[in-house]
Amino acid sequence: MLCLVLADTHISPSSTRRLPETLCARLPSVGAVLHAGDVVQPGLLDELSRFAPTYAVLGNNDHQLRNRLPDRQEFELETLRIAMVHDAGPTRGRPARLLRWFPDAQLVVYGHSHEPFDGPGVEGQWLFNPGSPTVRKRFPRRTFGLLEIASGQLIRHEILTA
Repeated sequence: MLCLVLADTHISPSSTRRLPETLCARLPSVGAVLHAGDVVQPGLLDELSRFAPTYAVLGNNDHQLRNRLPDRQEFELETLRIAMVHDAGPTRGRPARLLRWFPDAQLVVYGHSHEPFDGPGVEGQWLFNPGSPTVRKRFPRRTFGLLEIASGQLIRHEILTA
């Protein structure tokens, strides 16, 4: 299963921001979409759900989605145990913190910083922040992620330029 991973899209009705075409071109081929918060516009989740099942968590700017999204979410895709949270806290201590928060997760997806990260946590947990496809902040590029899952294993993980 191929998963498109997003965070920090910050698309609102008054914004000129749109999902980049490089990202949109991937949507027809994915089996799931994971959004790690700061969706901002509820309609974006509906749009993404037309392509694939969409899992999302509440970001600090998701005021209109407070009754629709959880702060944290845990689920399985292809028997891989996945957890999502928007704000994983400070960089220092993050791997141990995420293991405490999600001791059963094999993969933890998070956002908030707009800085992509694709690497090991502790005790075999994998950490993945796709960055932002619309607002780069301190990172030099806009980014999103792709994950491939098969037989309960994360077999491919990559950060792509938007």
